Amino acid sequence: MRSLTQLTPQPLFNYFEDICQVPRPSKKEEKIRQFLLDFAASNNLKAKTDEVGNVLILKPATSGYENAPTVILQTHMDMVCEKNSDKVFDFDNDPIETQVVDGWVKARGTTLGADCGIGIAAQMAVLASSEMKHGAIECLITVDEETGLTGAFALQSGFLSGSVLLNLDSEDEGEIFIGCAGGIDTLATFNYQTETVPVNSVALKLLVSGLLGGHSGDDIHKNRGNANKILNRFLWNAAKKYDLRIADFNGGNLRNAIAREAFAIVTIPENEKEALLSGFEKYFTAVKSEFERTEPGLKLTNESAKQPTSVIDKTTQGNLLNAVYGSPHGVLAMSTSMEGMVETSTNLASVKFIEDNKIRVVTCQRSEVETRKYWAAEMAESVFRLAGAEVEHTDGYPGWAPNPDSEVVKTTVDSYKKLFGVVPIVRSIHAGLECGLFLEKYPNLDMVSFGPTIRGAHSPDERLDIAATEKFWIHLVAVLENIR
Repeated sequence: MRSLTQLTPQPLFNYFEDICQVPRPSKKEEKIRQFLLDFAASNNLKAKTDEVGNVLILKPATSGYENAPTVILQTHMDMVCEKNSDKVFDFDNDPIETQVVDGWVKARGTTLGADCGIGIAAQMAVLASSEMKHGAIECLITVDEETGLTGAFALQSGFLSGSVLLNLDSEDEGEIFIGCAGGIDTLATFNYQTETVPVNSVALKLLVSGLLGGHSGDDIHKNRGNANKILNRFLWNAAKKYDLRIADFNGGNLRNAIAREAFAIVTIPENEKEALLSGFEKYFTAVKSEFERTEPGLKLTNESAKQPTSVIDKTTQGNLLNAVYGSPHGVLAMSTSMEGMVETSTNLASVKFIEDNKIRVVTCQRSEVETRKYWAAEMAESVFRLAGAEVEHTDGYPGWAPNPDSEVVKTTVDSYKKLFGVVPIVRSIHAGLECGLFLEKYPNLDMVSFGPTIRGAHSPDERLDIAATEKFWIHLVAVLENIR
């Protein structure tokens, strides 16, 4: 059953619902890539791919716009795949189940994929239109933006010919973005020995759930709970009081999402169980009070678990708990160049037991200042090295330095003002965009980023504002017409 056919503007929402039928997890974009190539063929448009799977679809200029600059419309084809723990869903095969709720488009129990599916839908609507006025169009849809910016990193000189780029991956209608933070990931690995479960012990599963999560760039300043930090805080204190032993710790999933859920499988001497559970309830009350305004759905639950075959050695357990407790999470510095914007942050993204008796902790650092990006990463590194972990950093990606005097920025702002009678906000974004990487290969690109309002991105609370999407579309049409 299609749920978006009555929404305006059509065909934008129709294309978005088409996209929702096509599985597109990061690094598994084969189906959405073929969908895009089939769309190009059905509309008699030239298309090509590169070695990593980026797609470029070309549309000629309309009459009277033959001498206008070629405009690149840019999005990414992958989506963040997150679901509620009680939702049965296969992101590799199942279509996203859309619904309309109080002026928003949402999914049922999963991420919606409006990031960046609504941008792809806008590209398709532009490509298919016979009424719009515009110069030559190049629609670039990159692969694997969410987990590694793989498509943007691999983009080769000469693949594009346009001189103006409109990035459609922003999430605040009425705001024009002219810069973004750079980022780097820090990965810490603990090696542990297994030990037998102490005699006369019982096993428990301790679970933190119900958190809002969200984007580790856009939402990092909102005082949302991090499930890894909340669970670890209890375990750290409990391990000092009782003979608590850890058999498993699993929290968070994605480097660029704030951890919404985490659980631990622990053993505890049977004669200490009631005291531990009593402390767990008191801790829940305290944490609930701390987050009463920002995390109304926070839950801490416990249940009996199957007796594990082993636990991790006490030394590694102590090192892990100390490191996760001490590892920074959240805003580290506010911008001095743009009031109210986060400059530097770090996200304690995930804690996972992996193969070969290893525990992997992933953190993600962002900053608009290149040197502070590395400062944040080194801060995380120092904590984990003190705890005996092996630490490595990813290559990272550059930020996009703002250029307020850009011609396309002026056109985008003027178009918005004429359409809606107000001046849009012009600012940088703390989230990472692919624009910084494009500038490395195409240093003369004139770029801007804008999009409809999306809330709860990277979580099952993701939702797309219907009214804002209509304004975004009207604005995009006008910008393309005004680039001459």
